[in-house]
Amino acid sequence: MSGTRARIRYPSSRRTEDVDVLHGREVADPYRWLEDLDSAETRKWIADQNAVTRAWLDSLPDRDAICERLTGLWNFERFGVPEKRGGRYFFLRNSGLENQSVLYTMDSPEDAPRVLLDPNTLSNDGTAALTVHAPSRDGRRLAYGVSLAGSDWQEIRIRDVGTGQDLEDRIEWVKFSMISWTRDDAGFFYSGYDRPAPGESFAGVNYFQKLFYHRIGTPQEADSLVYENPEEKEWGFLGQVSEDGRYLVIHVRKGTLTENGIFYLDLDSWTAPADAAVVRFLDGFDAGYDFVGNDGGEFWFRTDLGAPRGRLVAIDIDAGGLAGPTEILPEAEATLECVHAVPGGFVAGYLEDAHSRLDAYDREGRLLRNLSLPDLGSVADFRARADDPECFYAFTSFTRPPAVYRYDAVSGRCDVFRQPVFPLAPEDYETRQVFFESRDLTRVPLFIVSRCGLDPAVPHPTLLYGYGGFNISLTPAFSVARMAWLEMGGVYAVANIRGGGEYGKDWHHAGIRRRKRNGIDDFMAAAGWLTDHGYTSPERLAIHGGSNGGMLVGACLTERPDLFGAAVPAVGVMDLLRFHKFTIGWAWVSDYGSPEDPEDFEVLYACSPYHNVRRGTRYPPTLVVTGDHDDRVVPSHSFKFAAAMQHAQGGDAPVLIRVAVSAGHGAGKPTAIAIEEAADILAFLKGELFA
Repeated sequence: MSGTRARIRYPSSRRTEDVDVLHGREVADPYRWLEDLDSAETRKWIADQNAVTRAWLDSLPDRDAICERLTGLWNFERFGVPEKRGGRYFFLRNSGLENQSVLYTMDSPEDAPRVLLDPNTLSNDGTAALTVHAPSRDGRRLAYGVSLAGSDWQEIRIRDVGTGQDLEDRIEWVKFSMISWTRDDAGFFYSGYDRPAPGESFAGVNYFQKLFYHRIGTPQEADSLVYENPEEKEWGFLGQVSEDGRYLVIHVRKGTLTENGIFYLDLDSWTAPADAAVVRFLDGFDAGYDFVGNDGGEFWFRTDLGAPRGRLVAIDIDAGGLAGPTEILPEAEATLECVHAVPGGFVAGYLEDAHSRLDAYDREGRLLRNLSLPDLGSVADFRARADDPECFYAFTSFTRPPAVYRYDAVSGRCDVFRQPVFPLAPEDYETRQVFFESRDLTRVPLFIVSRCGLDPAVPHPTLLYGYGGFNISLTPAFSVARMAWLEMGGVYAVANIRGGGEYGKDWHHAGIRRRKRNGIDDFMAAAGWLTDHGYTSPERLAIHGGSNGGMLVGACLTERPDLFGAAVPAVGVMDLLRFHKFTIGWAWVSDYGSPEDPEDFEVLYACSPYHNVRRGTRYPPTLVVTGDHDDRVVPSHSFKFAAAMQHAQGGDAPVLIRVAVSAGHGAGKPTAIAIEEAADILAFLKGELFA
């Protein structure tokens, strides 16, 4: 363990006298120079830090063996959920160790699939990723997005499905977009931004998103502007063409608020590039609305309007919504996570204490059947259409990789479509769900995964994971790295803390802005429960989280370093006073609050990991993880936090930072890079937590 090792000689991290006066308080920011990501000094700092980290990790006796084992475990066939268009099926498949999954097509489920698009051929290092893809309605063309080195920026290209060749069309500066084809397959709608100013493409703030229409065979400069709002710089737009092709339904977002607007465009009376007669239908931003489908002018929405855990309603757009919504599925005890229109009815996905349930209903909301699920797990990527009974979805759990199921919405029959074979048997591991009380006595769920027959009398190395933000639910999910951790004898735990969406809108709102403290308290209470009940001990307990979860880990680490034996904050929002100044960070004010607001500032300052590092504190072993091309949570968050921790460390435990090169926030990460990162993290944790 780290206490027996010599103290690390860290690279020099220059401290400056940068000080801001915020709401009458002086706030030091001695590492602000690390926000200049392209400066020679910052690049040297990254190289020097990586050299120290690499030397430390490579010295761990089990690191190479762990990497070899991970490579073996990762080498199994994996499948995505098919999408059916024009009688063709489109789906992703990875043979095992391919850096990026390959897109296949076939004319029937019984046919041999053929490769349509192999992203591995788009770059030499596997960092070109397929981010989004949408076949045209007739299945003859594919529009797809490509990102490089983990960036959120995408370039949309178009491929002829028959020939496998790309057309000349190229659409740049696309971000946070879907692709939705028109009924005639002549073009599609997408969302994008103006070309950034020179030097601003990576860290520059993203405002004024616009909705465009692209006609096949024309240059991007000719694309029609469908909708923008120059008076609302924070509005974002997702354009979705209804299945009948009649309407363009526009989801209008304000940052990451769950409350959104719904506008629409009658495509039968719109001809590009004429003025878009967009109807501002639901523009009160009083609730969240997810478009499910329509029957003519009757639109179906999953909404939390008057129902914090969600309900399904119908609204007549021909009446302008004046008649109000008609309830189809009322609010239930379980959280209504999603609804899909199928012939004659709906399939509803619920969360019961953070795990999935699927129910089928008719159009009047009468229950037809419950779709039996094999385990305590999660349903993902349900693909359905109102005019086709053939549906597909994936099911996964902590110990089962995603299997793809085919469901007939008319007969109710459900069969396995594709079943991966993983080297470790899921029956050798068990998942339990317990509930603990947080500091204010709120009941919080906790998943615990381990080998079967865990000895409760012996504290075990335990990895506790959390997120708690942005209405995102942590449901059972499969991970090769976690299975390797379990095989090593570790325990894995997931706390469903407030700020997530596990119990609907109220649960989310209980952990955001001036109540952000609740999620942090929940996570530390989960740590306390695990130690109090003998699963682990403080010196054998590690905490891990990414993005908002990285902030969570940093906040707990700086407040109660005595509770933990190790910490791995990944791509975290570590500076809660300047997050809004980069890329899409301004959108997170809905969850974090605004540093410009005096009351929000006090909460943020008290929680901000970077600002709560204290000189002379004995911090546990810490491995900060980020990517040099993360343009969502810019890596300066992690740089500044790591520099502050190294300067403050009062003990001998290592404080290291691992900066992945040509990597971003996590999406599209090549398999080879994912294996190397997982090996480093697991070797680090094993070296610190295992006796």
